[in-house]
Amino acid sequence: MSFFQIIYLSSRNQPCEEFIEAIMTIFCCVNADASFLDEWSFEQFKSLLNRSNEDPKLKELLLQDNLVFFLHLLGCDSNGHAHRPYSSIYLNNVKVVDHIAERVYDLLEDYYKDNSTAYVFTADHGMSDKGSHGDGHPSNTDTPLVVWGAGAKYPKPISTANHPNHEFHFVDEHAHDMPTPVDWGLNGIERVDVNQADIAPLMSTFLGAPCPVNSVGNLPLEYIDFVEADEVEAVLANTKQILNQFLRKSEIKQANSLNFKPFKPLADYSSQLDLIEHLISSRDYQNAMTRTENLRTSALQGLHYYQTYDWLMLMTVITLGYLGWMVCLILHVLQSYTSLARNVFKEQAAQQKNKTGKVYVFGCLVMGVISVLLFRERSPPLYHAYIAMTVFLWTHTFSEHQFVRALWRHLTGKKIGYAIKLFAACSVSIVILEFLVNSFTDRKLYTWCFLIVGAMAFLYLYKSIPWRSGIPIFVCISCWCLSVFTLMPAEIPDNNELVIASGVIVIMVGAAARWLDKHSEGNKYWLTICNHGAEKPRFHMLFYLQTFLVGLSSVMVSISTSHRTEKQALHTFHQLINWSLAGLSMILPLFSEHSALSRLTSIFLGFAPTFLLLSIGYEAVFYAALSLVLVGWILFENTLLHLTKGRKSSASIRNLEEHAALENDRCLQLSDIRIPIAFMVLFNVAFFGTGNFASIASFEISSVYRFITIFSPFLMSGLLIFKLFIPFMLVICAFSAITKLIRVPRMGCYFLVILFSDVMTIHFFFLVRNTGSWMEIGNSISHFGIMSAQVVFVLLLFALTNIYTKDIQIRSDSSSSWKAA
Repeated sequence: MSFFQIIYLSSRNQPCEEFIEAIMTIFCCVNADASFLDEWSFEQFKSLLNRSNEDPKLKELLLQDNLVFFLHLLGCDSNGHAHRPYSSIYLNNVKVVDHIAERVYDLLEDYYKDNSTAYVFTADHGMSDKGSHGDGHPSNTDTPLVVWGAGAKYPKPISTANHPNHEFHFVDEHAHDMPTPVDWGLNGIERVDVNQADIAPLMSTFLGAPCPVNSVGNLPLEYIDFVEADEVEAVLANTKQILNQFLRKSEIKQANSLNFKPFKPLADYSSQLDLIEHLISSRDYQNAMTRTENLRTSALQGLHYYQTYDWLMLMTVITLGYLGWMVCLILHVLQSYTSLARNVFKEQAAQQKNKTGKVYVFGCLVMGVISVLLFRERSPPLYHAYIAMTVFLWTHTFSEHQFVRALWRHLTGKKIGYAIKLFAACSVSIVILEFLVNSFTDRKLYTWCFLIVGAMAFLYLYKSIPWRSGIPIFVCISCWCLSVFTLMPAEIPDNNELVIASGVIVIMVGAAARWLDKHSEGNKYWLTICNHGAEKPRFHMLFYLQTFLVGLSSVMVSISTSHRTEKQALHTFHQLINWSLAGLSMILPLFSEHSALSRLTSIFLGFAPTFLLLSIGYEAVFYAALSLVLVGWILFENTLLHLTKGRKSSASIRNLEEHAALENDRCLQLSDIRIPIAFMVLFNVAFFGTGNFASIASFEISSVYRFITIFSPFLMSGLLIFKLFIPFMLVICAFSAITKLIRVPRMGCYFLVILFSDVMTIHFFFLVRNTGSWMEIGNSISHFGIMSAQVVFVLLLFALTNIYTKDIQIRSDSSSSWKAA
C-alpha cells in the first residue's frame, strides 16, 4: 500500500479553544462577514510553504510523494447561512474563493515546478435562497466538481451520442439535469456528473493508493487520463475494494447466524474474478470492463443485502411491540376509565389471579429461549431490549385473557346497532389519523379540514341552538381564519409590521373575551365557563397589566428589529427588557380568576409577549387564530353538554361509586373519543400552522435575535423549542378545561391520545428510509421521532400546564355554585 500524508488546513481545526469560540461567535453574529476565514486558511497554507525554506524537515515532508493538501474554505457556508446566497457579502465571498483557488494553484506550481500536482475542487452541499440546505432540490444537492492538473483528462467537446452518463441514475433517484449556466462559457464542453461518493476513489487513483476501505463510490474514469489497459485495472481495483467489504460482511454474518442465507448472485465471485483476469491478460479490455462493472454493481447490492439482513426480523419485533403496547393501553382504559369492567368481569376475578402466574412463567421461558439464541448470534444489546419489551407486553396482554373473553361475550351480546357505532367510531378515527399522517408532507390538508369542519359545525349548531347566541357563526369564522395559515409558505418571510400588528390583534381578542366574560349573563351556552360576578377578582388591574405587557412587547419588537436592520448591536438594556417581559408575563396568569374563560384568557395574554418577541412574520397572527379556534372548541363541547345533560347513564353513576380514584363525575363513553381526536388534530396544527416543523430546514434562527445576538447554541435552541411549545401549551390548556367542563377523566383521555399517537407512529415507522436526499431521509426519521416523542413531551406539557389549569372551576348553570373538577 502506498503511503500518503494529508495536511489539513481549516479554520475549524485550531488547537486554541478560545480562538474557535471567538471565531464562531463572530461569524454567527448577525452582521459578520466570514470570508476572512477563507483568507486565514490560505495564509496558513502560504506560511507553511514559506517556512519549509527555512526548515529542512518540513521541506523533506513537503517533497515526498503522495502528499495531499486539504484546504477547507468555510466562508461561503457561514455567509450563506447568515446573509442568504444572493447577498452582497455572499457574492463577494464567492469571488474570494475563486481568487484563493487561483493563488493556491500559482503557489503550488511555483513551489514544485514539476507539473505533477492534481487539483480537485468541490463542495459538500449547495444552498437554497433562504440560506438553508438538506432538502432534495438540485440547488441543494448539486455541487461543483472541477478537476485539473496531472493525470486529469482535458475537456471534451459535447457529444450526446457518446456521453457516458447519458442515462446516469444518481443515488437519490432524482433528476439532476440542471443546465450549465450560459454565462460560464462552457456550452460546448461535455459535463460529467458523478455521485459524491465517487470522489473518494477518484482522489485515491490520482495518488496511486488503494480506495478507502469503506468507500462505496464508483471510479469516474471520465476524469482520469488513462490508457485502456490502465482503466480496466483501476476499475478492477475499485471493484475488489467493494467486493472485500462484501466478503467481510458475509463472513461476520455467517459466523454468527444460526440460519445463514448467502447472497446468491455472488456465490461464484472467485470464478468471475478469474475470468476478468483472463480477459485482461488476453487484452480483451472492453469485455473485461463490462464484466468488472457488473461485478462491482453486484458487490454494492450484496453490501446492501447484508446491511439490511436483520431488517425483517427487527421490523416484525418492533411492530409486534407497538401492537402489544396498544392492546395494553386499550385494556387499561376499558378497565380503569369505563363502566365495562364491572359489567363484563366480576365473578372471574379469583380465577384470573391463578392463571396470570402461569402466563408470566411461560413468558419468562419464551424470553429465556430467545435470549440464548440472541447471545449465540452475538446480537447487539438493542436486539435483546426490543424482544424483551415485546415479549413482556404480549405476556401482560395474554394475562388478561379472561377479561378479553368476557369482553367479547359482552360485545357479542349487544344489539347490532352498538356494533355499528363501534365500527363507525374506529373507522372514522383511523381515517382522521391517516389524514394527520399525510398532513406531515402536505400542510394544505389542514386548510380543507378547517373549511369543512367550520361549515359542518355551523350547520349542526345552527339547527341545535338559537342563532342569536353567536356561537355557530363564531365557530365557523374561527375555523375558516385558521385554515388560511397552512396555505402560507413553510419558510416564514420576515414581516416586522405584521408582528407589531399582531400585538394589537391579541389585545383585541383578549378585550373581547373579557367583555363576554362579564356581560353574557343571559346566554346559558356561555354561562358555565364565564364569571358573571360569581367570583370577586383577586387583582382588579391584572387584565390591564397583561394588555400593557403585550403592547410593550410589540414596541420592543419594533425597536429590536430596527437595530438589526440598521446593522447595530442590540443594546443590553433592550435585551434585559425583553427577557423581563417574557418572564413576568408568564407568571401573571397564576393570579387570574378561576372561571374557565377568565383563566384561559389570562393564559393567552400571558404567553403572547414571549411569542411575539420570538416571531418574525405571520406566525404571530396564527397565535391569535389558534386561540379563537380553541375557544370555539370549548363552546362546541359546552353546547353538546347542554344538549345531552339529561341523558346521563345510571351505570356511570354506579361505576363512579366503585371507582373512587376517578376525579370526575362520569366514566368514558364511546362518544368521548371525539375529544382526544380533536386534540390530536389541533396539536398537529400547532406543529404545522406556522411552518414545516418536521423539516430540518424550517427553523429561522433570526427569531431569537431579540433575546441574544451572539452564538450560544444551547440557549438559541432552547428559545426556538420554547417558541414551538407555546401553541402546544394553549391546546393542552383548552383540553384540560374541556375535560373539567364535561367531567371526564383527563388521564383516560390522555391514554387515548397515546393510543392514537402509536397508530400514527407505526405508519411512520414503515415510511422511514435510508436513501434519498438529506431532507427525505431526515424527514422520514424526524416524522417517526416526533410521534414517538409526542407521548413523552405531551405528558411533560400536561404537567407544566397543570400549574395554570389545576384550579379552573366550572360553574353549574342550575345554581350559583362552583365546582372544581
